[in-house]
Amino acid sequence: MTRLTGTAVTLAASILLAVPVAATTTPEAGTGECPAVLAHTLPRLHSSETLALCSYAGRALVVVNTASYCGFTGQFAGLEALWQARQHEDLVVLGFPSNDFRQEDDDESVTAEVCYINYGVSFPMLAPSAVAHGEVNPVFAELQRQGASPPRWNFHKYVVDRQGRLVAEFGSRTTPDDPALQAAIDEALLR
Repeated sequence: MTRLTGTAVTLAASILLAVPVAATTTPEAGTGECPAVLAHTLPRLHSSETLALCSYAGRALVVVNTASYCGFTGQFAGLEALWQARQHEDLVVLGFPSNDFRQEDDDESVTAEVCYINYGVSFPMLAPSAVAHGEVNPVFAELQRQGASPPRWNFHKYVVDRQGRLVAEFGSRTTPDDPALQAAIDEALLR
């Protein structure tokens, strides 16, 4: 893995964060129209900025927990391809780095380097958080409240419909181009 200085990673992350996300006519945070899974403002990966998830209300989601040093880390490429291919259909990929399985770096700048530099990730990435153990972040807590199982490993994927309801979940071995995952996304987009 090529190592860049913290300044280079910060610059790269700043450039990616400056790229505008497709405009939507979705409700703003706090309007009461935001589903529980999105009713949170969370810090972005390696940034002082936050992301109001309600800005994605009315869109289907693929929520995935990630890790930089996992055998499945190569799935970042497939997740980015999924995002590029289907974001125009109102699909959002949301990445949540986590060290719950001891495969994420303690230095958030290294996590950002893996995502933004090594894999060219442009879909929204949030700051590292717990997804399966301890104080689970509110998105994963809500998915579990809806009946999802906690991730058993990195790159566990959840498909959520436009109303914020869990449609399906897939384990780490399911790749982003898997027909079953694609079918679940199609279903989520139709709801």
